[in-house]
Amino acid sequence: MSSSSSDNKPSDNQLANKSQAWSALFSEPMSDLVKRYTASVFFDKRLWAADIQGSLAHAEMLTAQGILGQEDHAAIQRGMAQIKSEIEAGSFDWKLDLEDVHLNIEARLTELVGIAGKRLHTGRSRNDQVATDVRLWLRGEIDELLILLQALQLALVEVAEKNAEVILPGFTHLQVAQPVAFGHHLLAYVEMFARDAERLTDARRRVNRLPLGAAALAGTSYPLDRERVARTLGMEGVCQNSLDAVSDRDFAIEFSAAASLVMVHISRLSEELILWMSQSFGFIDLADRFCTGSSIMPQKKNPDVPELARGKTGRVVGHLMGLITLMKGQPLAYNKDNQEDKEPLFDTVDTLKDTLRIFAELAAGITVKPEAMERAALKGYATATDLADYLVKKGLAFRDAHEIVAHAVKTAIGSGVDLSQLPLAELQKFDARIGEDVFEGLSLRGSLNARNILGGTAPAQVRAQVARHRARLA
Repeated sequence: MSSSSSDNKPSDNQLANKSQAWSALFSEPMSDLVKRYTASVFFDKRLWAADIQGSLAHAEMLTAQGILGQEDHAAIQRGMAQIKSEIEAGSFDWKLDLEDVHLNIEARLTELVGIAGKRLHTGRSRNDQVATDVRLWLRGEIDELLILLQALQLALVEVAEKNAEVILPGFTHLQVAQPVAFGHHLLAYVEMFARDAERLTDARRRVNRLPLGAAALAGTSYPLDRERVARTLGMEGVCQNSLDAVSDRDFAIEFSAAASLVMVHISRLSEELILWMSQSFGFIDLADRFCTGSSIMPQKKNPDVPELARGKTGRVVGHLMGLITLMKGQPLAYNKDNQEDKEPLFDTVDTLKDTLRIFAELAAGITVKPEAMERAALKGYATATDLADYLVKKGLAFRDAHEIVAHAVKTAIGSGVDLSQLPLAELQKFDARIGEDVFEGLSLRGSLNARNILGGTAPAQVRAQVARHRARLA
């Protein structure tokens, strides 16, 4: 029996579901609970600029390839310009029913320019579209992070230069080991952050590859010029396998690993700032604007910013673990699991950017207390190794010199004095080769100056490293 014309009309349920890109197949609308559970628009809308950028490049290529007409192309450009203005003005109506940033923008474009908006999606899928958007967005965020890392390094270099002569007890096992310049100590963090910048720069190369044109998973039958789109977007190449292009998120994992290392370095610096600021050390003070007081103890000044950064490090490392776990069980190609990559990635970027900004300011506001540092260095027999080196230069084997100095330190401890305060006659009891010239090396300043070797802590070396970093960061 033939169907009446009314049988071919969409049902009420189908009409209710018409906002979805796949609506014609389904006989009932998505439940409100599922809409909320599966929607990403209220966090992935931050990708809007990348989505528009990628869409305009795609439209330009479709036009150049004769797939899209000039009038449609002009309409798309006009519509996207209006959408951009609406989003920037805060008047764009983000709709939960439209699920994500891509469908929201596409629907508004179609409202504005009609069928040209529907033609824009020719030759692509949301699978390759979202992969492209995330890469474009992350590329820009990496560029901002590199600038912030540079600012933090410069702030530390400034403090290091001012404190090239200030003596700090260097620690191993949190026990006083040898005297170092405070500037030298800070430059160790500059080295860490420099490597962090190198890692981010290297990761950016792998982020900056184009998935667009992979479509859903198998490529497309349209004669796309993917290399043209890559050039338009300033990307360094195209993803060469369509399956990999839409399902790969290792670029996000690699970025998160690099970001985690930055935060680990921030956390190590935070730990030292917290220790140094405590009354037990008293080496530095932090500006009041980076600290808080106590609701009950009026004398307290708490280093909240370093403490919170130390805590936020766990948050960023946790996001890395989450992304790795997200990917580990996924078969090829795209799976809905990948929607869960965005919130941890976004939060990692936000946390890292905020932390770097505040630490550049915090570092510039460090007040150094040289006298407290020097007093602490004197407590731990920090020049014992210098006495051993002195004896080696007089002809002893280092192991024998080490044994002799251990006895000398034991005597100094018993007398309650520093090695440099033992009389020459007392020192000569341990080895007759010890002469008056020993005291230059036993002083903190003499020990510091003696380590005038590339990478050493001598003030001359600190200043040379400061100059190198300034040239690198200029």
